[in-house]
Amino acid sequence: MSAREQQQAQPPPAAPPEAGELDAGNRYEAVVPHWFYCKVTDSRERWVPFSTQDSERLEEAHGSGRDKEDLVVPTSGGRYDVHLKKRQRVAVYWEEEVSEVRRCTWFYKGDKDNKYIPYSETFSKELEEAYMIAVTLDEWKKKLESPSREIIILHNPKLMVHYHPVATSDDWGSTPTEQGRPRTVKRGVENIAVEIPNGEPLQIDHLVFVVHGIGPACDIRFRSIVQCVNDFRNVSLSMLQAHFKKAQEQQQIGRVEFLPVNWHSSLHSTGVDVDLERITLPSINRLRHFINDTILDVFFYNSSTYCQTIVDTVASEMNRLYQLFLQRNPLFKGGVSIAGHSLGSLILFDLLTNQKAAPEEDEHNEEVRALRWCMDPWGTPTALARVAVAFLCTEKNLKEMGIPLGPRMKILHYISSKEETLAPCSNSNKVLVSANYPQLNYKPTIFFAFGSPIGMFLTVRGVKRINPNYSLPTCKGFFNIFHPFDPVAYRIEPMIVPDLEFEPMLLPHHKGRKRMHLELKEGLTRMSVDLKNNLLGSLRVAWQSFTRAPLPAVEAASTDAETEADASVEKQPDTKPDETPPAVKEEAPLINVGRLNGGNRIDYVLQEKPIESFNEYLFALQGHLCYWESEDTVLLVLKEIYQTQGITLDQPLPGSQ
Repeated sequence: MSAREQQQAQPPPAAPPEAGELDAGNRYEAVVPHWFYCKVTDSRERWVPFSTQDSERLEEAHGSGRDKEDLVVPTSGGRYDVHLKKRQRVAVYWEEEVSEVRRCTWFYKGDKDNKYIPYSETFSKELEEAYMIAVTLDEWKKKLESPSREIIILHNPKLMVHYHPVATSDDWGSTPTEQGRPRTVKRGVENIAVEIPNGEPLQIDHLVFVVHGIGPACDIRFRSIVQCVNDFRNVSLSMLQAHFKKAQEQQQIGRVEFLPVNWHSSLHSTGVDVDLERITLPSINRLRHFINDTILDVFFYNSSTYCQTIVDTVASEMNRLYQLFLQRNPLFKGGVSIAGHSLGSLILFDLLTNQKAAPEEDEHNEEVRALRWCMDPWGTPTALARVAVAFLCTEKNLKEMGIPLGPRMKILHYISSKEETLAPCSNSNKVLVSANYPQLNYKPTIFFAFGSPIGMFLTVRGVKRINPNYSLPTCKGFFNIFHPFDPVAYRIEPMIVPDLEFEPMLLPHHKGRKRMHLELKEGLTRMSVDLKNNLLGSLRVAWQSFTRAPLPAVEAASTDAETEADASVEKQPDTKPDETPPAVKEEAPLINVGRLNGGNRIDYVLQEKPIESFNEYLFALQGHLCYWESEDTVLLVLKEIYQTQGITLDQPLPGSQ
């Protein structure tokens, strides 16, 4: 117990009342309540305040007198409902433990973390009544006993103390100050150190479903997909305020909603964990359990049985969330995008490649009409069989099938030109899985892949090249975003343009500049190139002057050498563009990467942090799990989403497309 706390715990000496205190009865003001909910993490309770908007909405519903009914108030952007009568906070879109809710006015400081804990609503009323009487009558040193037999003493408006439970008074007449360290009591949320969020814009412009990768944990802190998506959403709100402030002030935009999609729990509730437990060796138990719970998800997805479970779960969950979202937001007119991390991006890619475009979208394409009966290279086994038949058929065979001359020639021409691309795709479907891919109830606007192994899996399946004319049937946008040290991430663009070497697009820093260590590295690279060119030029001139001339021609040789030296100096600027710095490479406006992203670049690489550049291997795992709190990643997502609505950043970032 510090000297300051002992001094505060002791009642102040009696002093004559001042003039201001004599009028205290005229200055009593009722306490302003604020609503909190209890969040339990690792068996530890933490009381979290609702946002200002949500608290006012809850207080309004409470003041209406309808809280005795089963009144439900949506909070946290509509992701949680508060049942006023039960004082419970319930998650809407996912499964989560029900949280206790309180209307809080009085708080005391906890023992362990020094955070303030609200009293129960009933005891808070008793404290408020005692406080009102003390202020009105100017009679302090009020002593109250809580339901848990703890003592609270109101010494004056600024000094109120909470003591530990007291035992029965003994013969020595112990006083409350002798019974342990007192705890501070505060009245009103404005007097405690707590950060109250401002809330979220009510208008939702776009909906994004986020699918996780292997295992139940999604980041280095072993948090769930719900917690990671919460971070992603919070970062998006701060990025909107920083980079779309003008559009917000003009009320052109609201916010983007991100909802998590969980498939891991459904997969491991099939009883497969029990089967694995029976065959798992007892040694290194924790490591084997970790492998069974995470890495084996990759093998499950390559199994036809469990792949069907996974794709069914992901598709049905996204469809369920979409319908529920529309029910709760009937005025929503925005688009829907999807994002996947790690294995989740591969699941989404396979789902999207097996979606069926609306017939009216391709009726105008005569070649598609001629080939629709036999060509769906990412489709069902029946379609695959037709592809195999089409590739084996000759013109005579197609004629015997009754196909007219026009479509017959188009089929033969299409097969001959696309055989190199389509054959590996169809083979990959046969080798990988024979799943029946469900259809989504909406057409995604953009597909974002974070730390994605899509390129690796396509290569393993036998796909050597992606047709530049290929695009996802129902989704026109595709962005492959990765950290440079991510060991799971692979590129997509080299599969579309295999004969051309070029760098991925460098994501600009969210503050509008390159990281300093990258600029320093580029400067040193350019300096070394200049020194190398100058040194080689000098050596070339010296060697030529040494080997060229006999003695009578020394003067002429020196003149020639000077000419060569001048020429080499003049040629140096011509050699520099060959060593273009990354800032120029990343623009690459003339590179055609096909239609997979509507003709735009697909691969985007984050800038590593300065500390990460010291050791790539040390930060490899962190590189795969960094996307949830990456401002650069979130800003690219927001930029591309709002660009579809004709809304741009307040100031374009340098190096952005």
